[in-house]
Amino acid sequence: MRRPDIADLVQRAQRGEQLAVARLISLVEDGGPDLPAVASALAAHAGRAHVVGLTGPPGVGKSTTTSELIRVLRAQGRRVGVLAVDPSSPFSGGALLGDRVRMGEHTTDDGVFIRSMATRGHLGGLARATPHALRVLDGAGCDVVLIETVGVGQSEVEVVALADTTVVLLAPGAGDGVQAAKAGLLEVADVFVVNKADRDGADQTVRDLRRMLSLGVGSDVAAAGGRTEGWRVPVQRAVAARGDGVPELVDLLDAHRRWLDSSGERERRRLARAGAEIQAIALDRVRVRLDEVRGADGVPALAERVLAGELDPYRAAAELTGRMGLD
Repeated sequence: MRRPDIADLVQRAQRGEQLAVARLISLVEDGGPDLPAVASALAAHAGRAHVVGLTGPPGVGKSTTTSELIRVLRAQGRRVGVLAVDPSSPFSGGALLGDRVRMGEHTTDDGVFIRSMATRGHLGGLARATPHALRVLDGAGCDVVLIETVGVGQSEVEVVALADTTVVLLAPGAGDGVQAAKAGLLEVADVFVVNKADRDGADQTVRDLRRMLSLGVGSDVAAAGGRTEGWRVPVQRAVAARGDGVPELVDLLDAHRRWLDSSGERERRRLARAGAEIQAIALDRVRVRLDEVRGADGVPALAERVLAGELDPYRAAAELTGRMGLD
């Protein structure tokens, strides 16, 4: 099979060719032998986009808010990339494409690229290939990349490791303010949005959030990670279905980006992101090597010796890593 011309694909993607962007993301999703070449070709072009993560409980209106953000950003002339992480189909393993359907009005805009990604069993609200797809959209010249998590509730805070700015959406009722504290979302939010603010209970949700923020709930964890020191987390009301509050949200995102740049926090977060990516790639290589030594003389044989009392698990693990050249 003919190998793709990675350099040509990157050049075309930078010119805004949607098919080239789609092809590059497909290559990194596949995780095949072309992945290192794609990363190498994009390395010099990455780091310019403002990466915004949108997270929150299911049904809070993340897709509607994302669609409205696209509309406002495009009216300002900015190129927008969207990575919408959907649940995996139990039959094909692919994304269910619910988010893509809801953002259908933007699919004919050459200044917008929307990609639905399947979780494929990966926890944390993101797909395993999300960091690589982000690199593609960043390198392709997007001014803003929106990452919308799958909406799995209290475990979907992984987006904070990728985003420059994390937006946590909540809705009135169902004790969402309390749920935010329980889910650890207070520690990761750079901006709170109370969506569906025309509903009963919106004022109470806003008050609950502001009270918890003023009392410092979650601030110790946030400060330890360097996330909020010097930045006062705002609480923005919105009715995304009508577009209400979304222009103001864009203003808050821009204000947060300016703070990130002036405080040096943007650099700190991106260094942490790069370090995590390096570690993840290294661990994947270790897993591949571990699979290679899992034959008859590998883990099963060592397990038999541990069961027989000839070895303890730590010595067995040391012997295994020695065979892998890790000692």
